[in-house]
Formats: sequence, C-alpha cells, structure tokens
Amino acid sequence: MRVRIDLMWQRLSFRTQLFLPLGASFLAALILGGVLLQIFATSQLADENEPARRSTRTIATALNNTLRASDDPQKMLDAFVQSLTTSSDIQFRSAEGAPVPSPKNDTRNLQGVPQWFVNLLMLPGTDVAAPVLIDGRRIGDIVFLPDLSADLFEKWIGFLALTSLVAVLTVLTGIIAYVFAGSALHPLQHLGEGLTRMRRGDYATPIPVGGPPEIRQSCAEANALAATLAQLSQDNRDLMHRLVSLQDDERRDLARELHDELGPLLFSIRAGTIALVDASPPVGNLGNPAQQVLQSVEALQQTNRRILDRLRPLYIEELGLATSVQTLLRNFRKQAPHIVLTDTIDPDLNVIDGPLARTVYRVIQEALTNVLRHAKASSAHVQATVSSEALVIEISDDGGGFPADNVFGRGLTGMHERVRALSGSLSLLRADERTYVRCRLPAEPAREEPVGG
Repeated sequence: MRVRIDLMWQRLSFRTQLFLPLGASFLAALILGGVLLQIFATSQLADENEPARRSTRTIATALNNTLRASDDPQKMLDAFVQSLTTSSDIQFRSAEGAPVPSPKNDTRNLQGVPQWFVNLLMLPGTDVAAPVLIDGRRIGDIVFLPDLSADLFEKWIGFLALTSLVAVLTVLTGIIAYVFAGSALHPLQHLGEGLTRMRRGDYATPIPVGGPPEIRQSCAEANALAATLAQLSQDNRDLMHRLVSLQDDERRDLARELHDELGPLLFSIRAGTIALVDASPPVGNLGNPAQQVLQSVEALQQTNRRILDRLRPLYIEELGLATSVQTLLRNFRKQAPHIVLTDTIDPDLNVIDGPLARTVYRVIQEALTNVLRHAKASSAHVQATVSSEALVIEISDDGGGFPADNVFGRGLTGMHERVRALSGSLSLLRADERTYVRCRLPAEPAREEPVGG
C-alpha cells in the first residue's frame, strides 16, 4: 500500500506536489482555528456571564425576603414585574407560563451570524432560574436570559478575520511558490530537453542557462559535456572517415594488382588455351581437355572482373555516379532475371564524387546483394534522389525481411560505418509487407584526404 502511494505521489507534477501540502495546511489551520475557537470562546462566554448569574440569584433572594415581609406580597410582586423591561436579561416567568428558552436557541439579534457557527460554539448553560416563593408556595422564577448576539457576532468576526488571514497567507504563499516553481521548472525543462537532444546526438544546440545557481551550474556543466561529446563525435567521424579512405585506397591498390598482374596472366593463358583447342582434337569420349581448360579460364576471368567491380567500381570516376548505378542495376537484372527491378535514379547524382559517391554505390550494391542472396523476393525498387541539403537512397523489396535478432549483417554493418563516417544515417524497417533500406547523407561532397604509401 505504501509503495502504491509513493508511486502515485511520484507521478504528480512538481506544482501539484507543492500545492497539495499548502492546501492541506490551509485546511488544518481552519480546523485548528475552529477547535481553538470552540474551546476558548465557550470558556470565555461562561466566565463573562458568571457575575450576572450570581446577580440573578441575589435578586431572587432579596425579592423573596421582601415578599415575606410585605403585607401584600402579590402587589409587591406585580410592581417588581412591571419594573422589568422586555430587553432586560433578567425576566420573571410564572409557574404556569411558557418554558424558558435556552440561550443557544435564542436568536433575537444574531446580526448575520450563521446558525452553524452558533451550533459549533457549544454555548454553556448560562440560563439561571431562581424560584420566587409567596407563603412557601412557588409562584414563578427569576430567570437569567442573556442576549449573546453581540458576543456571537464578535466571535464570528474573529473567525472571519482568522479565516481571511489564513486564506490570504495561503494565496500569497501559493503565488510565491508558483513563481518560484516556474523559475525552477523552466530551466529544468530546458535542461531535460537539452539532455534529450544530446542523447539523440544533437550537440550543437546549447541549453539556456538560467534559474537558481544550482540549476545554472547544471546547465553550464551540461553544455560543457555537450561540447566535449561534440568534439569526441567529430574526432570519431574523422577517424572513421580516415579508416574508410584507407580501406578504399587498399581496395584500389588490390584492384590495380589484380588488374595489372592477374589480368594479363589470365589473358595469356586464355590465348594459349585457344591455340591448344585449335591444334588438339578431342580424345575419345573425354572431349577436348584444352576446351575444358578454356572454359575454366573464361570463368576465372569473369570472377576476376566481379571481384574488381566490388573492390573498386571504375565506372564512377569515368562515367559518373548515376551512370555507374545504372550499370550496376543492369548487371543485377542479368544475374537475377526472376526479380523485377525498377528504379528512380536522379541524374544529378553525377555531380557527386569522392567518398560520398563510393558510399552511395556501395550501399546500393550491398542492399541488392542481400536481396539476391537472402530476401527471396520477386520485386525490388531502387530510388536515389539528391537535393541541396541531403542525398537519400532507398532500396525496397517484397521478400521475407530480415531476422529480428540480426538487423545488420556483416555487409550492412560495414556500410553503416561508412555512412556514419560521412555524418549520415542508415536504417532498416519493415512496412506494408516490404523491407526498406534507407540511407540519408549530407549533400555536400566530402573531401577525400590524401593517404600516403
């Protein structure tokens, strides 16, 4: 139960947590004021009316003595009764008259005091009835009926003053707390939003520094942390860009070696094999061994060309990125005629060069390779558009999708690193029974740093 209450309390906003104790304090002050008013007002009213009660008994005693000494006690009593005014607190009630009203029910002059307040005070028994005797026979009572209207009005005004004071203090405290909470919450909100931006990788937008000194210090420290993270992120991107450039250089050197060394050897073997085929007849049912060697050499040449194309697509520097991508798509259609491949290639891609162009080519190449090897798709679409701000590539297919526990394979992981090196993003998603590989890169072409060696 306590844990549940703690959880409910933690879910409340800061202002709610601040104003609930204030409201509870206001109610507690009102209740305490009512209790104290009930205790002290009742005692005060009883003490104030005690002399009048004693006077009532004294008057009754003197009247009885006078009546005993008088020759005509009834006439003397009538004269006494006539001397009493209706507004006096001391009255005579005959034995056959109406019952004496209680002061609590006497509402002669309450002057706007509500009845619930009168009931709250629990007025003491201030009424006094002293018997009047003639010849030993009780003919009535001298009663004390105090008019408590003025006292009740005084207590009511005091209660209103106390309530108003508590209310004004509570409102002022609430206003001060609201302003203080706002001055503290706004900087905290800015701090939280800034930390969220930092978690998402945005280190450029500074956090406004404001509020109390502790919060200002936290905002300043967060900005310093953002600057450090921005520098580390930039250093990481520079390092990854360097690694990608080195990798491209190694690929270029390896491709040059394969092209310059292995290519001529394969061509020489193929030429010699063709000469053997022309000079050597088939041997029985085994066919012509030279012909088989020729087929193997041609297959090896094709394999060498595919390796060279994957290591370093030479078309980019010679023909431009858009044309190179179209060539890549034509080769895919030849390799996978069972897959219907459509494309939307922006001709402005030809203005892209350097590492950015190679990264775009590699992303499309790797995504189509995955479609061919793993997707079991019947259709695919390649889209590449370039604007003044970003270059967007999207490859989609209707295959079975990617495993949930292995979103990025080895090839796409390498592409992801290349994209991050250029401050871009690479993502996979599944929607409408299709798998999407989306890449977004800054449109400014990255300058390729020269690599020695």
